[in-house]
Amino acid sequence: MAAVVLNIWARASRSFSLFYVNNIFPFWVETYGRVTGLFPFSVGEWMLYLAVCLLIVLVLAGMLVFVFRKRLSDFWKKAYKRYVMFLYWVFGITCMVMTLNCFLLYQVPALPERFWADKMPGREYGVKEIGILRDHVAAQANELALMFERDEKGYLVTDCSGMEEEAIARMRDLAEVFPNLGGYYPKPKKLFLSGFYSQQYIMGYYFPFSMEANINPRMYLTNMPVTMCHELSHLKGFILEDEANFIGYLACVESKDPLFRYSALLSVIGYLDRDFARAVGKDSMEYQSHIKISGQVLADKIFLTKEAWQQVEERAVLDTETVSQAADSFLNTTLTLNGVSDGTVSYSRVVDLLLQYYDGILY
Repeated sequence: MAAVVLNIWARASRSFSLFYVNNIFPFWVETYGRVTGLFPFSVGEWMLYLAVCLLIVLVLAGMLVFVFRKRLSDFWKKAYKRYVMFLYWVFGITCMVMTLNCFLLYQVPALPERFWADKMPGREYGVKEIGILRDHVAAQANELALMFERDEKGYLVTDCSGMEEEAIARMRDLAEVFPNLGGYYPKPKKLFLSGFYSQQYIMGYYFPFSMEANINPRMYLTNMPVTMCHELSHLKGFILEDEANFIGYLACVESKDPLFRYSALLSVIGYLDRDFARAVGKDSMEYQSHIKISGQVLADKIFLTKEAWQQVEERAVLDTETVSQAADSFLNTTLTLNGVSDGTVSYSRVVDLLLQYYDGILY
């Protein structure tokens, strides 16, 4: 009941949601997040697997009670009822935790309204602005693509040590612009069943019930830095995916580490190029007059390498297409229920945030 009341209150009062995100939500990562951060593995991931096991026991026990109800002693019947009651309380606590650490966050005002209200450009952007921004990103990406050492297959070869620490440092630096990003950060953790998450095309995951940022260790190296920062932004109350994409980009693009900068550029170049192509429409001459995204950049903008995909498919229990469709449907439903009407399409709204951010800088 408390979770329902809080959700209704948050939807009815954005000022309440904003107060909660700014003043109460940080307490959870500073306390509970510190505890789960002590573990070298993802506590949230194993909590998910435990939940599945508990549900399986519930179903199997329920079937046995139904089939053998006349033969079972009162002891076992009472034990089953206690187990059901136990799961009822677990479910209630889970709903409350999800409300506090996830659902309420969807109701806060959008990032520009919260932090740029005094300098909002108040205008729409067209082909000119998005073309300039796209070319700005493409030029840097093309240049950086040539800087890295590569193996015989063309994959990047670089030292990944200290990546988690750099991601946290870059996020803290952004606190000068977005104060909510200050404070304690647990290190991003690697998902154990990375193959299963790869089938869902998941690069990272924020577990609200454990206050952890998680990454898929199988994904290609260029995705690592920006995904870490993206997931860490959720820990600071930026739950919308377009805002997390934007913060991940900003955190990495000014880093001294070339891989971080390259990761930032690759994370948005697809959105920018697609939106620019849509803006120019059938004017192919206009599109071709702009900077061409190099083949090397396109080759580096992948989720998994061919070899990694092969390993995933060989070990897969379920068909990848089935898993991917189920995951996409679940995510779309979750986003829609929390007020994100366009579901996973909302990820691409990072272009709008970038256009506003670079207003007065590039155009």
